Amino acid sequence: MVKLLFVCTGNICRSPTAHGILRARIRAAGLEAHIACDSAGTHGYHVGDPPDPRSIATARQFGVEIGDLRARKVRVGDLDEFDIIAVAENAHRRALLALRATPPRAVIRLLPSWLGETGEVPDPYYDDRSFAAVYRLIERSVDALFAEVKASLTPAR
Repeated sequence: MVKLLFVCTGNICRSPTAHGILRARIRAAGLEAHIACDSAGTHGYHVGDPPDPRSIATARQFGVEIGDLRARKVRVGDLDEFDIIAVAENAHRRALLALRATPPRAVIRLLPSWLGETGEVPDPYYDDRSFAAVYRLIERSVDALFAEVKASLTPAR
């Protein structure tokens, strides 16, 4: 089982969007027994809350349901429980690494790095017009990540 965690600041915009997209891809491919995903925030501002209504509406516009997800804060144990942690910003990576002195088992990378990009995923929270563009960036990144993980499941011949 490969376990992936998506992390942003409050776990109401970017990370639940990535979580929902990957969950849909996993289900469509019938890989629920092989790949699992979750999302969390570096801050506990919205613990227990659903994603931002604008994120829900944007995801739904693209055929992905995320309204059932609930925000949670990253736990120290996540650093070893997950194989891959995809973060929206460099600040999230630094926050995760600062949780403890020892290196995590998980590989922690910026989500767009699976596209070969070095940039971050912009936070759409303060710009209503950016939700669709941010969704598309997340979707392309998640699809590249999913392709890599799916390929790793194929036994070597």
